[in-house]
This record gives sequence, structure tokens and C-alpha cells, in this order.
Amino acid sequence: MKQKKFEMPHVFVVLMSVFLVIYFLTFLIPKGEYDRVETEAGHMSIVSGSFNYIEHENVSFFDLVQAIPLGMAQAGELIFGGLMIGALYKVLENTGLIMVAITFIKRVFKKNTLLIIPTLMIPIAIFTTITGVMELNLLYIPVVLPLILRMGYDRMTAFATVILGSASGFIIAMTAPATVGLAQTIAGIPLYSGLWFRIILFILFLTGAILYVMHYARKINRQPELSPNYEDGKNELFLKQEQEVTPTARHYGAFIFLGGATVFMIYGLLQLGWYFIELGAWYLFMAIVVALIFSIRPSRMAEMFQEGFQLILLAGIVIGFSRSISIILEEGMITDTIVFALENLLQGMPSTVAAIFMLVVQTGFNFFVGSGSGQALITMPVMSSLSELIGVTQQTSVIAFQLGDGMSNLYYPVGLILAFLALAKVSYLDWLKFLWPVLVYWYVIGASGLIIADLIQLQ
Repeated sequence: MKQKKFEMPHVFVVLMSVFLVIYFLTFLIPKGEYDRVETEAGHMSIVSGSFNYIEHENVSFFDLVQAIPLGMAQAGELIFGGLMIGALYKVLENTGLIMVAITFIKRVFKKNTLLIIPTLMIPIAIFTTITGVMELNLLYIPVVLPLILRMGYDRMTAFATVILGSASGFIIAMTAPATVGLAQTIAGIPLYSGLWFRIILFILFLTGAILYVMHYARKINRQPELSPNYEDGKNELFLKQEQEVTPTARHYGAFIFLGGATVFMIYGLLQLGWYFIELGAWYLFMAIVVALIFSIRPSRMAEMFQEGFQLILLAGIVIGFSRSISIILEEGMITDTIVFALENLLQGMPSTVAAIFMLVVQTGFNFFVGSGSGQALITMPVMSSLSELIGVTQQTSVIAFQLGDGMSNLYYPVGLILAFLALAKVSYLDWLKFLWPVLVYWYVIGASGLIIADLIQLQ
């Protein structure tokens, strides 16, 4: 008999499995906590060296069940912003704006379609390295997918173009306030210092990612049957509008508005401290204005919004479910115990070895805390204090945090990656098979960077 090919369980089954494993760990790992102080920015940061084991009730079955709706509630900002992204996307699709853009790009790159990959990855990476907002992939994915598919490539090519582009920027963030900004503030070093070193790493990371995606796309273009998405029937979900659209004055007016609105959004992110409540409201405003430019009736506009909500809903639920895992860790009082164990492992190591091990520590810890800012608040006070003891510069410890947090986001099934995969209809296992070569390259470059940073005592 023919053996059945293993199929990855539904994303909810994967998350529920992780959820239950974490729950059982709360019974096995001793409970403990650090003292915490409020920072100038209003965050609660741990006090290094203040860890104590404590007596605390176990997480009850009712708490376990309640964690899921609580996770949805706590992830409300992200879910709201994601739904508004869906609404904006459907308005752009139904008004023909996306098709006009796709047609224009196809004409520009008709002689060498491979060049669309760096053309998209570079601005996505630059925008993400400045803002640190990986969640905008919820908008990029449905826009880029039909474009890449119409150029003869597969969904994995489109997905990797978006994810590896944004990840290159997020991992080596230049000015992202919630990651590198917060980590450097906790470490007590000048804000956004060491920029020249991070720029070099950023170029190396992004160049390697672009070359890898282009190599894969060329292979799939020559032999489409090698694609994990080959003839699975899901491409049609992203190719509903087949006819080209002749641009009108309304289209040009809408593009001008969208360009101006995007520039103001960047200003809001960098200067006004916008996050997904503000971003979601701005996406909604953009969707309404574009619909009005095309004289779309209110009822039809509402139908478009509903279609957009349905597009994003699965990804939004995945985000909320992932947050519920963090709630179980917090309620179980084992997060600080894990940090304390890692703190003990680092003590007494030579500085170069410790720099590499910091990367390992941050990579491992990111499984338990999916938020980059949350991880910085928990680990950086410890890493910062240890850096002084073992001779690793504070700047090096910040880079280790960035690398460990950023790269592991691409494969841990407890964060946004499952939401992105669900949106693109790409299997988690297929993604891991695709991802590992570029991850090996990134980890080698990252580890080498940490060794060099230690040797030159990067400040």
C-alpha cells in the first residue's frame, strides 16, 4: 500500500499543542520572580540579581481555558489593525488599483521578471528596519502574492519575498523604538548608537536573502513541479481579477492620495509613536477615502470591508491564540525562573564565547516571550549586568538580543509567522524546508558579527 504523505496539522492544532505543553511546564519548572522597577518610559523592567523562588498557586484548568479569550483581548490592537488592513486591501482590489499597479510592474519587468524580487525586498526591508513593524506583512502579503503569481512564480516565492525582506530589516533594526531603541535604553548606551556596524550586518543579511529567493524563483520558473504549492488549487484565491484595468483619473488621484497617506503614516510611526490602534484607524481612513474617490456606495463599501475582514480573520485569531501562550507563562510564574537559569549559564564564560551564548540565550528565550519589547524588558537588564562582569560590551549584548529575537521569529510556532503563513496559504513544514539554508547563512553571519564586535569592543 502507498504510504500517506505526512500533512501538517491545522494551525490551531499546532498552537493548542504548544499551549498545552507550556501549561504542563508550569507544573514542572519551579516558580520564581525578580524584583521590578518602573523605567522612565513607564515600562516595568527587572532588577538584575534580585531573583527569588516563590510559592505560588498552579495555573488552574479554568485559568487555562480563560487564557484563550484573554489572549484575544490583549492582542486586540493587532487584531483590529489587521482587520483594517483587510478592509483597505479589498477596497484597493475592487477599485482596480492593485491590478493597475501589477500591470505597470509587469511591463517594467517583462524582460527580467526576477528583478521584481530585489525591487520589492529592498524597500520592505528599509521600511521595517526604520519602524520595526513586522505586522505590516499582513498588508504586504495579499498585495505581493498576485503580482508574483502573475509573473510565473509560486506562493513560496511571494511569501519569502515579503517575509525575508521584512525580517532582514527587523533583525538588524536601525531605529526601531520597540526593539533596538528599548534595548539600548535599558543597557544605558546612546540611542541608536553602533549604527555603522548594524548597517554592515543589514546589508549582508538582506543581500543573502535576496540572492537566495532569486535562486529559488529561477529554479521554480524552470521546473514548476518542484514547488511545494504546485497545482494545489490555492493560487486562484489570489487571482480573482484576471482582466487588466485601464487606469483613469480616479486611479491616478487615488495613487497620489495613497502616497501622501503612506508618508504621513511613516511620520506617525517615527514621530508620534503610532502603533496598531492608530495604524488601524489610519488604514480605515485610507479605505474610506479611496472608496469615496471611486464614488462607491456606503452599502457596497461595507461589503468590501466585510470581505477584507474575512481575509484577515484567521491570521487575527492566530495572533490572539499566540498571545494566550504568553499569558500561561506569566500566570505560571516560570518566565523569570527560565531567565535566572540562563543567567547562571553565562557567568564565568570567556567574553567571546559569552557573546555567542547570548545569541543562543535570546534565541531560546524568544520561544517563551513572543514580543520583542517584552523580551528586551525581561532579558536585557540581566544581559546588561552580565556584560559588565564578563567583559562583553553593552552594544554587543544589544546586537545579540536583536539577532536572537529576530531570527527565531521566522520559525517558532508561537508568533506572527503562523498568521502570515495562514494568510498566504503556505504550509509551516514547507516554509521550514525552504527557510533553513538562509537561516544557516544568517546565523553564521550573526555569530561572526558578535565575535568581531567583541574583539573590537564595539561601543
